[in-house]
Amino acid sequence: MSRIATKFEALKASGRKALIPYVTAGDPNPNVTVPLMHDMVRAGADIIELGVPFSDPMADGPVIQKASERALVHHTSLRDVIGMVKAFRETDSDTPVVLMGYLNPIEIMGYETFAKEAAAAGVDGVLTVDLPPEEGEVAIPAFTANGLDPIFLIAPTTTDERMQKVCDAARGFVYYVSLKGVTGAATLDTAAVAEKVAQIRTHSGMPVGVGFGIKDAASAAAVGAVADAVVVGSALVNQVEANALTPAAISPAICEILRSIRGALDAL
Repeated sequence: MSRIATKFEALKASGRKALIPYVTAGDPNPNVTVPLMHDMVRAGADIIELGVPFSDPMADGPVIQKASERALVHHTSLRDVIGMVKAFRETDSDTPVVLMGYLNPIEIMGYETFAKEAAAAGVDGVLTVDLPPEEGEVAIPAFTANGLDPIFLIAPTTTDERMQKVCDAARGFVYYVSLKGVTGAATLDTAAVAEKVAQIRTHSGMPVGVGFGIKDAASAAAVGAVADAVVVGSALVNQVEANALTPAAISPAICEILRSIRGALDAL
């Protein structure tokens, strides 16, 4: 059983929902990331989604686009991100880590090379926004052969037929994008999210995580009532930007949000 599956099993047994914070690796500088990962776990994170900085994102709104830009100023590469996970694993062998990013850096590195190096460093899952399952005939086998869970997105516009294809290809959990548009956009329609999550459950018994548009304890609780996991990204990255010139203030600001959300989820 993968580290992600083990985590969800443990959460289910204890009646808790997974809290998955997203931060961009190397933002605002590479020295911040690993200590922040540990602090987020102490604040209640169950799985960490670590963004791989990319210069031409398609799913990310301006908040996370600027995070990538700050990280890329320091030339934070895919290999650097894998190195951060390896450093994180020196003292945390329990918390799953999912890399979220785009296909180009992985393709340049080589699917097999990436999969082996990422797995050896302690990466558990890979979410490549621009890799649909239908085009994963090389990447997906390379990931799964090395113990990496391929995680895919389901959008509000995904058809029933394609939803089944995504669920069949996914491992670890299914990621539902809760709104049309990019990260950090619009207001969450929790009734629509509940309806879609129920629809996804007719296709798969895997845990369903929901992201995009979850900003605080109230929105996290509303989503957590129907999903197995909530993913919080832009609200945290906003704190990185606000404190970019005083990095010591980043972790306390992010952890305050996480503790608030953790409390709301645990009260469900």
